[in-house]
Amino acid sequence: MEVDERIQYAIERTEVLRTPQQSLATFGATNIYYYIVTELVESANVVREGRVIAARPKIVTPAYLTNLEGFSSQARRFIEMMAEKYPREIGVFYSYKNEPKEMNVVSEPFQQVVDKINQRIDLQHDPLSAIIKGVEELWDVSLLKFTYELTQNSMSSNVAEMERSGLLRLDNAGVPVDARKYIEELFAKARTDLSFASELAMELKRWGLFHEYQDRFFGLFRER
Repeated sequence: MEVDERIQYAIERTEVLRTPQQSLATFGATNIYYYIVTELVESANVVREGRVIAARPKIVTPAYLTNLEGFSSQARRFIEMMAEKYPREIGVFYSYKNEPKEMNVVSEPFQQVVDKINQRIDLQHDPLSAIIKGVEELWDVSLLKFTYELTQNSMSSNVAEMERSGLLRLDNAGVPVDARKYIEELFAKARTDLSFASELAMELKRWGLFHEYQDRFFGLFRER
């Protein structure tokens, strides 16, 4: 089976058996605990546990995306073309970190395994837990499908909250209000903990704002 066919196979057989009771937060990070249950053989299933940490959604423009790492040369050229054509087009950027925790092989029928996990979540009263039925050899594809659908389901409420807060507006430099607000938050954090300075510098460079803020940025080090 070709790679694309295997991925499609995993997507079609992935099922979210228990969804988180809350959407992704608009103004902060969201920490989701997941259980992915995959069938190994009859009456033997693999249970993987971990966390997907969704960073606070960012309002971005194509110009911002051109300064992000991790894109292929073709993808980067596409983003550059969009930046040239729609320099003030705004979008919402979501980023995630996966932290795997445990993997256990359980010699019990699939539904029995799922029922026990559901009971555990109920006892913990955790509204941000999920159970996913996945495909063993491509369980990470199952996790990505879950993450994608969670993002899609959260986006409309996230955008609505941002709009009500006035964060979607752009200033004269084409920078969203949300980005300016986030930069100020990073300055506040860096004043008490210089380890945030590198993240601040990166954010300023992505927006092309380092020159504008450089005196304040270097002042963080003079204050020490």
